[in-house]
Amino acid sequence: MADLTTWVNFFAPIPSLPLLEPYQPLLAAASEATPNEAENSSLILAGVLLSLVVIYFASKLGGEICARINLPPVLGELVGGVVVGVSALQLLIFPEAGADATNSLIVKFLEATADLTPESATSVFQVQSEVISVLAELGVIILLFEIGLESDLQELIRVGPQAAVVAVVGVVAPFAAGTAGLVYLFDIPVVPAIFAGAALTATSIGITAKVLAEIGQLSSTEGQIIIGAAVLDDVLGIIVLAVVASLAKTGEIAIANVIYLIISASVFLVGAILLGRFLGSYFVALVNEMKTRGQLLLTALIFAFILSYIGAAIHLEAILGSFAAGLVLAETDKRRELEEQVIPIADMFVPIFFVTVGAKTDLSVLNPAIPSNREGLVLAIFLIGVAIIGKVITGLTVFGQPGINRLAIGVGMIPRGEVGLVFLGVGSASGVLSPAMEAAIIMMVILTTFVAPPFLRLVFQEPETVSTPK
Repeated sequence: MADLTTWVNFFAPIPSLPLLEPYQPLLAAASEATPNEAENSSLILAGVLLSLVVIYFASKLGGEICARINLPPVLGELVGGVVVGVSALQLLIFPEAGADATNSLIVKFLEATADLTPESATSVFQVQSEVISVLAELGVIILLFEIGLESDLQELIRVGPQAAVVAVVGVVAPFAAGTAGLVYLFDIPVVPAIFAGAALTATSIGITAKVLAEIGQLSSTEGQIIIGAAVLDDVLGIIVLAVVASLAKTGEIAIANVIYLIISASVFLVGAILLGRFLGSYFVALVNEMKTRGQLLLTALIFAFILSYIGAAIHLEAILGSFAAGLVLAETDKRRELEEQVIPIADMFVPIFFVTVGAKTDLSVLNPAIPSNREGLVLAIFLIGVAIIGKVITGLTVFGQPGINRLAIGVGMIPRGEVGLVFLGVGSASGVLSPAMEAAIIMMVILTTFVAPPFLRLVFQEPETVSTPK
């Protein structure tokens, strides 16, 4: 079948046809635009493919190196991302970090090998970066779905009170200490101090959960408390973010918005699990009746993506929906089969998330030779101390669990990862954070993200760990 360009070129020399006169401007525009759009689409795909080559290579190389020196492979994926990202090779960079097409080596490679024009380079770079960012978000959604499948809902319910205490202390302690310290020790204005304190609250469940799975501790009592607390941390972190964002924009806190978030988060999580458990038998029956390939995996992903969409639509996190979906489907007799089928999907998408987190990390803020970094370094030292201590002490609050590894629970709550970067992005967009404060928050996120995985493996190897995977 002839494409649009062929028909446009056929009709272009016949402007005298009366029926075609009203469409001459459209035909002329199509004649000019279609080849450019087709070329850009092809080059965008080429850019995405090259980006994925870089991501998978960095992921495997970093992961293999770390596995051989007894470090969590996820740490290698993060470090690999740093190497190929804005801090080093600049193979994988993103517009939100201030980069443009002229900084991207992938774009330059396309210009040299695929006839990418300078005029089209900017649009190709932006769309390519957006596609990779979306794939990274899909990666963390699938990761949390996989973690939900590997978790035990009954065990999470059993440790729920302990997880709730850990989560609340893990939010309140660093937030209060960080905010008060910045105000009274460093004379930082109240609103920026509150924003920085808020960035200390959340825990990156993706990073912690991946490490726990790698070291075989995900289903241990400590692992379930950490996962439960990290999920609650995400919910509390969203509420805190909404509060401080409102404070930054209007100078006052919208109580109605806070109440809405609390109610919607509670109803969503509890409702999703209860409804899912009710529909679990119907899910199994439906899958058993299907005759086509991929019936179990695709049906499960539909369920996970629906819950993820609902979570995002009501201004919570999509990952909470996918985690709830995993928990629900883990209660069915299709659990083991589904776990096996999800693994290849996770192997494809999850590394994109971790490498992207590393690629977006700008280590130049750690350079003390740059005068503008020095104030940020001082603030960062304080924030890092509060970030680590404020989470480590949460393990001391666990009750009713004699002999449990409290240090492991505290260490598991340390990494901020992409969650801290979300807080930073909102604060930066609002204009309330100074460059020094932005640099300090970035350094806090970097250190907590990269230090937690090896420490988590170390503390779980200590002899006092008595809980074993169930």
